[in-house]
Amino acid sequence: MLISLEEINKQYTVGDEVVKALDNVSLEIEKGEFLAIVGPSGSGKSTLMNILGCLDIPTSGKYILDGITIEDAKENELSTIRNQKIGFIFQNFNLLTKLTAIENVELPLIYRGVKQTERRKIATESLEKVGLGERIHHLPTKLSGGQQQRVAIARALAGNPPILLCDEPTGALDSVTSRAILELLKELNKQGHTIIIITHDLEVANQAKRVVQIKDGKLASVKVGGKK
Repeated sequence: MLISLEEINKQYTVGDEVVKALDNVSLEIEKGEFLAIVGPSGSGKSTLMNILGCLDIPTSGKYILDGITIEDAKENELSTIRNQKIGFIFQNFNLLTKLTAIENVELPLIYRGVKQTERRKIATESLEKVGLGERIHHLPTKLSGGQQQRVAIARALAGNPPILLCDEPTGALDSVTSRAILELLKELNKQGHTIIIITHDLEVANQAKRVVQIKDGKLASVKVGGKK
């Protein structure tokens, strides 16, 4: 089992009020799955994403990621886990506008201490993998929205993480470009990457092989067998 969440709870204190963002959530994700977590604004899906991505820790419960008990990890250990285990893909791309496509893709490799020659080779291969081999020296401002998202995917792939965690990856794209990005994610899943998409869009969610719905901090239902 790649990911195991057992009775995860997450609470926040807002003024005098205690807000329960996640309520006894249990979920297992196998290596190589293509899973979508779908829910409206305020459902708890962003909190769940932050916990899955080791950006936050639960108030209670157990999270085991690839054999590591996350709540026992120190902050520097969490940083290493994020860098080596998870590739993040965001709605707004989060590219540095003054860096070229290849320089953006190289960033996580710099943090991992990869030497310049090797990281340039890896970054080039990652961009070629997403169909941007001829755009590696372009600045983000010279790329379309779909191309920018492909750069962000290449950056996530650069460290060869087992998990790609996608937060509304098509939210800033038109419908044609969205379909192309989803097809790319499907292809990456076929190549062995575990894909987790966080979304409010049922049409996007239904592209996954399994769909989990979250509502009021609870997992409401699970649909197995989305579109392939």
